[in-house]
Amino acid sequence: MMIVPAGVKVHLALGYTDMRKGLDGLAALVQEHLKKDPFSGHLFAFRGKKASTLKILFWDGNGLCLFSKRLDQGGFIWPRMSDPGGTVTLSPAQLAMLIEGIDWRTPERRWRPAIAG
Repeated sequence: MMIVPAGVKVHLALGYTDMRKGLDGLAALVQEHLKKDPFSGHLFAFRGKKASTLKILFWDGNGLCLFSKRLDQGGFIWPRMSDPGGTVTLSPAQLAMLIEGIDWRTPERRWRPAIAG
Protein backbone atom coordinates (compact mmCIF):
# COMPACT_ATOMS: atom_id res chain seq x y z
CA MET A 1 0.00 0.00 0.00
CA MET A 2 1.26 3.45 -0.88
CA ILE A 3 0.45 6.46 1.26
CA VAL A 4 -0.03 9.50 -0.95
CA PRO A 5 0.50 12.83 0.86
CA ALA A 6 -2.13 15.55 0.52
CA GLY A 7 -1.72 17.64 -2.60
CA VAL A 8 0.12 14.93 -4.54
CA LYS A 9 -1.46 14.01 -7.86
CA VAL A 10 -1.47 10.54 -9.39
CA HIS A 11 -1.05 10.54 -13.18
CA LEU A 12 -1.71 7.43 -15.30
CA ALA A 13 0.19 7.54 -18.58
CA LEU A 14 -2.22 6.55 -21.34
CA GLY A 15 -1.27 3.67 -23.60
CA TYR A 16 1.36 1.11 -22.72
CA THR A 17 5.01 1.58 -21.80
CA ASP A 18 8.12 -0.51 -22.40
CA MET A 19 8.57 -2.08 -18.95
CA ARG A 20 12.31 -2.49 -19.56
CA LYS A 21 12.62 1.22 -18.76
CA GLY A 22 14.02 2.06 -15.36
CA LEU A 23 14.20 5.26 -13.33
CA ASP A 24 15.97 7.38 -15.93
CA GLY A 25 13.97 6.09 -18.89
CA LEU A 26 10.63 6.68 -17.18
CA ALA A 27 11.70 10.13 -15.94
CA ALA A 28 12.64 11.05 -19.52
CA LEU A 29 9.26 9.74 -20.69
CA VAL A 30 7.49 11.96 -18.14
CA GLN A 31 9.42 15.02 -19.34
CA GLU A 32 9.38 14.43 -23.09
CA HIS A 33 6.05 12.74 -23.78
CA LEU A 34 3.83 13.68 -20.85
CA LYS A 35 5.29 17.22 -20.64
CA LYS A 36 5.37 17.05 -16.84
CA ASP A 37 8.08 17.40 -14.21
CA PRO A 38 9.19 14.02 -12.78
CA PHE A 39 10.73 15.88 -9.81
CA SER A 40 7.43 17.53 -8.81
CA GLY A 41 6.61 14.94 -6.15
CA HIS A 42 3.60 13.70 -8.10
CA LEU A 43 3.21 10.00 -8.94
CA PHE A 44 3.39 8.75 -12.52
CA ALA A 45 1.97 5.30 -13.24
CA PHE A 46 2.80 3.22 -16.31
CA ARG A 47 1.36 -0.08 -17.53
CA GLY A 48 3.15 -2.55 -19.76
CA LYS A 49 1.83 -4.07 -22.96
CA LYS A 50 0.91 -7.06 -20.85
CA ALA A 51 -1.68 -5.52 -18.56
CA SER A 52 -0.30 -7.43 -15.58
CA THR A 53 2.71 -5.12 -15.05
CA LEU A 54 2.64 -1.70 -13.37
CA LYS A 55 5.39 0.79 -12.50
CA ILE A 56 4.99 3.99 -10.50
CA LEU A 57 7.69 6.67 -10.58
CA PHE A 58 7.92 9.40 -7.96
CA TRP A 59 10.36 11.86 -6.40
CA ASP A 60 10.46 11.67 -2.59
CA GLY A 61 12.54 14.81 -2.09
CA ASN A 62 15.86 12.94 -1.98
CA GLY A 63 15.75 10.87 -5.14
CA LEU A 64 13.62 9.09 -7.69
CA CYS A 65 11.73 6.02 -6.46
CA LEU A 66 10.25 3.23 -8.53
CA PHE A 67 7.43 0.98 -7.35
CA SER A 68 6.78 -2.09 -9.47
CA LYS A 69 4.09 -4.77 -9.30
CA ARG A 70 3.12 -7.75 -11.44
CA LEU A 71 -0.24 -9.42 -10.94
CA ASP A 72 -0.24 -13.21 -10.94
CA GLN A 73 -3.62 -13.28 -12.63
CA GLY A 74 -5.67 -10.67 -14.45
CA GLY A 75 -4.51 -7.20 -15.36
CA PHE A 76 -4.49 -3.61 -14.22
CA ILE A 77 -7.52 -1.64 -15.41
CA TRP A 78 -6.35 1.21 -17.62
CA PRO A 79 -8.25 3.97 -19.40
CA ARG A 80 -8.49 3.85 -23.18
CA MET A 81 -6.01 6.06 -24.97
CA SER A 82 -7.77 9.11 -26.39
CA ASP A 83 -4.78 11.47 -26.41
CA PRO A 84 -1.29 10.10 -27.18
CA GLY A 85 1.06 11.35 -24.50
CA GLY A 86 -1.84 12.19 -22.24
CA THR A 87 -2.61 11.26 -18.66
CA VAL A 88 -5.60 10.56 -16.46
CA THR A 89 -5.53 11.76 -12.85
CA LEU A 90 -6.59 9.38 -10.07
CA SER A 91 -7.38 9.97 -6.42
CA PRO A 92 -5.24 8.23 -3.77
CA ALA A 93 -8.15 5.83 -3.10
CA GLN A 94 -8.36 4.93 -6.79
CA LEU A 95 -4.58 4.36 -6.85
CA ALA A 96 -4.87 1.98 -3.89
CA MET A 97 -7.54 0.01 -5.74
CA LEU A 98 -5.48 -0.01 -8.95
CA ILE A 99 -2.44 -1.42 -7.12
CA GLU A 100 -4.59 -4.17 -5.60
CA GLY A 101 -5.90 -5.18 -9.02
CA ILE A 102 -9.38 -3.85 -8.30
CA ASP A 103 -11.31 -2.02 -11.01
CA TRP A 104 -10.97 1.53 -9.68
CA ARG A 105 -13.88 2.66 -11.86
CA THR A 106 -16.29 0.23 -10.13
CA PRO A 107 -14.58 -1.16 -7.01
CA GLU A 108 -14.92 -4.93 -6.75
CA ARG A 109 -12.17 -7.49 -6.11
CA ARG A 110 -11.55 -9.40 -9.35
CA TRP A 111 -9.62 -12.46 -8.17
CA ARG A 112 -8.57 -14.15 -4.96
CA PRO A 113 -6.28 -17.19 -4.73
CA ALA A 114 -8.01 -20.44 -3.77
CA ILE A 115 -4.98 -22.07 -2.13
CA ALA A 116 -1.39 -21.13 -1.36
CA GLY A 117 1.38 -22.65 -3.42
